[in-house]
Amino acid sequence: MVLEIAEFIIRPGEEDEFAAAYERAAHLLRDTPGCLSTRMTRGVESPSRFVLLVEWQNLTDHTEGFRGTASFHAWREELGSFFAEPPRVEHTVDI
Repeated sequence: MVLEIAEFIIRPGEEDEFAAAYERAAHLLRDTPGCLSTRMTRGVESPSRFVLLVEWQNLTDHTEGFRGTASFHAWREELGSFFAEPPRVEHTVDI
């Protein structure tokens, strides 16, 4: 299992719109083969900071099975306009 950690900084004042857009687009991610679970969080002290946690069966399920598809482009089209800066994404594994 691979855990994707994606940090999004959203333009101030657009956080609620971003959250609503994520709810509309979340199925594009959840329905991807190899996606085991998803969770979006929002910072309490930093409300413009959102962190997406996605469990994938393996790394290629994310990098090729999602990012290389029309679903990713639709997801990015729905959410990308809210980003104040490019997302930071990393992958981790349990020890």
